[in-house]
Parts: sequence; C-alpha cells; structure tokens
Amino acid sequence: MLLRILDRLEEILITTLIGAATVIIFFAVLHRYLVGIPLFYPLLFPINMSWAQELCIYMFVWMAKFGAAYGVRTGIHVGVDVLVNQLDERWRKVTILFGLFCGALFTAVIGTMGAKFVYGLMQTDQVTPDMELPSWIVYLCIPLGSYLMCFRFLQVAWSFARGGELPHHDHAYVEGIEAEIPATGGREVLR
Repeated sequence: MLLRILDRLEEILITTLIGAATVIIFFAVLHRYLVGIPLFYPLLFPINMSWAQELCIYMFVWMAKFGAAYGVRTGIHVGVDVLVNQLDERWRKVTILFGLFCGALFTAVIGTMGAKFVYGLMQTDQVTPDMELPSWIVYLCIPLGSYLMCFRFLQVAWSFARGGELPHHDHAYVEGIEAEIPATGGREVLR
C-alpha cells in the first residue's frame, strides 16, 4: 500500500513538473513575441516574466532526479547487458545483484553528500538570482532524488533476488490500446 502511494506520488510529481514547465515556457515565449507588437506593448510590457526561465530550469532538474528513480523502478534505464546475458545463470545473477548494489551505494553516497551540501546552504542567506528563493530549496532535489533512487535500486535488487526478474519496459505496450495480432487473427491487449 505504502509503495503504491510512493509510486503514484513519484509519477504525479514528474508529470506535474514537466507539464507545468511546458506551460510556463509557452507563455514566456508568447509574452516575449507579443510584447514586440505595438498593439500589445502597453498591456504586456509591465508583466515581468524574467523568472520563467529560472523556474523551468529548476523544474527540469527536479524532474530529472525523480525521473531517474522512476527509470530504475520501471526498467527504462539504458543498460549494456550483452556480456551479462552470456554468463552462466549463477554468475549472471551475482553480476546483476553486484551492479544493483553498486548503483545503490553510489546514489546513497551522492544523497549523503547532497544532504550535507543542503544543510550547509541552509546556514547561509544565499538565494537564487531571479526568483530569490533560498538556494537550499533548489538543491534539495539532490538528496531527495538520490535517496529515492537508492531505495529503487534496493527494491529492484530485492525483487530480483527473490524472483529472478528485472523490471522491463515494453516499448510496444500502450495502456488501454488493443491491437490485432496478425499471426492469430485474434484481438489481445498488448503487454
């Protein structure tokens, strides 16, 4: 139950950040071009949109950190497994678990270093250039995203150790779309 909530929260956060950033960029670009038209100049010139680019950069950084954790959970990260797949089953399992634990260790170290950095920033009055947000809020994505990614590596390792299956992303599957399978002539939902 708690994992489903975390999964859903992760998906909502990523979707909201990319959607909101897209809308903000659209309106900032629209504002920039319409303010050059004499008819709209008096109306739009007083509106300050200088913060939009900075906010979108921060939103994309947060989305990327949490998107990396999502990628580990769903198996959409790029991996070179040609040699690993050629190994004997026992060595294959050991190699995959070693790789997953290395990923967990790396992200735990990055998360800890990020947490120390954020804690140090909290002791200062440093703010962002345009929005004047406290800088530690912007950098908080490093420990949060890294620790979530570490958890996802451990979650995948646990699942693999118990069942031998890694998460796999099927590029052909689209939720809710039925496709006719030519070989059988029947209708099946692709998975």
